[in-house]
Amino acid sequence: MVEDTNLSALMQALTGDRPATSSLNSLFSLGMGLRPPASANPVPLNSLIALSGLPVIPPPPMYRLPNWAAVRQRFEQFHRNLALTPLQQRDGFAKRAGVVNCLNRAYCGTASDTDHSFFVGSWSKDTAIRPPRDVDVYFLLPVHVYYRLQTYTCNRQSALLQEVKARLAQTYWNTDISGDGQVVVVNFGGYSVEVVPAFQLATPGRYWICDTHNGGSYKETAPWAEVSALDAADKANAQNVRRLVRMLKAWQANCAVPIKSFHLELLVAEFIAQSQWRLYDWFYFDWIVRDFFAFLYHRANGFVFVPGTCEVMMLGNDWQSKVESAYRRAAKACEYEYRNRVTDAGDEWQKIFGVDVPRVV
Repeated sequence: MVEDTNLSALMQALTGDRPATSSLNSLFSLGMGLRPPASANPVPLNSLIALSGLPVIPPPPMYRLPNWAAVRQRFEQFHRNLALTPLQQRDGFAKRAGVVNCLNRAYCGTASDTDHSFFVGSWSKDTAIRPPRDVDVYFLLPVHVYYRLQTYTCNRQSALLQEVKARLAQTYWNTDISGDGQVVVVNFGGYSVEVVPAFQLATPGRYWICDTHNGGSYKETAPWAEVSALDAADKANAQNVRRLVRMLKAWQANCAVPIKSFHLELLVAEFIAQSQWRLYDWFYFDWIVRDFFAFLYHRANGFVFVPGTCEVMMLGNDWQSKVESAYRRAAKACEYEYRNRVTDAGDEWQKIFGVDVPRVV
């Protein structure tokens, strides 16, 4: 009778027709015949149901979160966070317009906000990130200015920068303006407009700009060749070149890395071209970032060639210790990403890139 009572209680529990006065513990207390010793393997629930004559219902599938669950969303959001806001874009165009208008009135007899000028640097290459640091602008001077300067006996280039500075100061009299090597910097507080006085050469797309060092000289540049080279690299590598450049600019700013943004652009294009992840999407960006730091570490004291002019630019090594630190943190973050330790990974990425990369996704 005890066994019949036990079976009846079990059936009531399994079918939901459970006595109001019973509980799961009281059910198992009815007799040891229903509960195996603690050392034995428990009987699967489906086996008990089958013995009762009820249909066997398979258990629901157990969901297991895949590895690297946060990588794609984290890096896609990070990249969105770096984009200039519409207000920042309008502000950059407005600041350029004001400076160009001033110089056109001074040198060209017009009041145009755009003539004889174009963006260079990150604003022409679509690699600018927020907050903006500077806006680089070429202003093309009339050829008669060049010939007038040729009558000067010493450092014509320095004289030109000082002249442009003085013309700008007539409009921006309450603004900090300085001449610096190749540019005239108009400091608007939040960020600056860096004006590059230039002379257009007979060869299309080639310009002379000032270099005030070592007594002064003119330096030939090909800014459109730089843009074309970046466009080609980006197109050949699933648009991953510009994405990585923008992220590395965030690292450069967050960790005060003493490396030029232009050097980063050239090095990213070189790295991506030989990366086995070059054609993959955001899901691989943790590895792409980690591997770039390893690549960059070994380029210390190397050099890069400037597209268009083939000028050799030395890289130095002042930044190498920063790269080593970034690599170690990126490697740790990659391990956390694999194990879905999302917050731990976010902590490491933020040590590299700052708060624009989300800690939690």
